[in-house]
Amino acid sequence: MSRSGHAASSGHGAHHGAVEALAKRIFKGTYGEGDSLVMPEVLAELDVSQTVLRESIKVLTTKGLLGTDKKRGTFVRPREDWNLLDTDVLRWKLAAGVSSDFFADVLELRRSIEPAAAGLAAERRTDEDLAALDAALSAMAAAGNDPVLLVRADASFHTAMLIASNNRFYAQMHRVIVPVLVQRDREVLAADGAFEQPHALHAAVVEAVRNRDVDGAYMAMLELLDVSAREHPQ
Repeated sequence: MSRSGHAASSGHGAHHGAVEALAKRIFKGTYGEGDSLVMPEVLAELDVSQTVLRESIKVLTTKGLLGTDKKRGTFVRPREDWNLLDTDVLRWKLAAGVSSDFFADVLELRRSIEPAAAGLAAERRTDEDLAALDAALSAMAAAGNDPVLLVRADASFHTAMLIASNNRFYAQMHRVIVPVLVQRDREVLAADGAFEQPHALHAAVVEAVRNRDVDGAYMAMLELLDVSAREHPQ
């Protein structure tokens, strides 16, 4: 790599590191809601240049974590302004730890989206969509009671179902739903040490989609979500 290429790579690494470090401090509460950042202190803590810090602040501003005004300078915005639909913000939130009401909110979101997506999938699915769903089911069956493989297969199934809706907005929702689903599954495993084989419930959804049964797919997905919520309340 040339010197200029190495410098660019190093600069990118410093920028990424600064964004991650700032976000971590915000989510941990080191910088609380409404707090103004004292730039000399932040520069010293992160050990980066003013340019890197300035660019990092721009990134976190676009994600709703930081704001700026003449009176307060750069400050931490209220939590309700944080863009949880942004994949980085959601990742930071999950890494910082979430409460049961967070999972409850996401379940409400899933109940409003995933059954409708399954209904659309029954109407619009392609052979490629069915192949992806069948692959996820096969992986789920093959996983047995291996929790790591089950979590992976579950994530693949819900991603494939959202994509099979052939609605561009539902398809994008896997970026929000699946990371939370994976986190929830992992926490269930850590708490219970068990993961019930979920193949039958998932297979019922796929069968309805295969048969182009719109109402059946909707209700099967709703049942899947509700059974999961009852068996593993947060």
